[in-house]
Amino acid sequence: MSVKLKPIAEQVIVITGASSGIGLATAQAAAKRGARVVLNSRDETDLATATERITAGGGEAMFFAGDVSDHISMRSLADAAVAAYGRIDTWVNNAGVSVYGELTEVTLADARRLFETNYWGTVNGSLAAVERLEGSGGALINVGSELSDTAYPLQGHYAASKHAVKGFTDTLRMELEKRDAPISVTLIQPAAIDTP
Repeated sequence: MSVKLKPIAEQVIVITGASSGIGLATAQAAAKRGARVVLNSRDETDLATATERITAGGGEAMFFAGDVSDHISMRSLADAAVAAYGRIDTWVNNAGVSVYGELTEVTLADARRLFETNYWGTVNGSLAAVERLEGSGGALINVGSELSDTAYPLQGHYAASKHAVKGFTDTLRMELEKRDAPISVTLIQPAAIDTP
């Protein structure tokens, strides 16, 4: 089955990690081009501010606060988007965190939290998105990193999590293609970005 994507102006786009950085910039740009955007992060105050900014500029937006590491929260995010706008056309898994330090110095608790957000957040969002997109089609976009393909001192756990995101995304793409699901699956691998 071929994938047919709608023009941005006709889309409902869900974006995780949307209260700052790449997620916020993506939401603002998409709304400016006419998309209806659904912003997600853990910070309800920042989400409300971002949503108000978008709507004040003439865009259409709503927010849903929740933690990507919680699969129920991601299913609830999908439900909220469909309740508000009737469907989801594109889902962007952008939420991410980093921890700096040598692998022997970073606490296991910090490393696990990083994986809960970066890897499991991508998994949870992807599965919620696929459930909604499989019938009607659309796009799933996962944000990895240039470190999805290499190692880097002082960011070992981050690099490992982004390797895992790449492996998951590539496998999901192959499995959806085998099922002829009308979903495009893309991995974005940005370089270092100066975000909060």
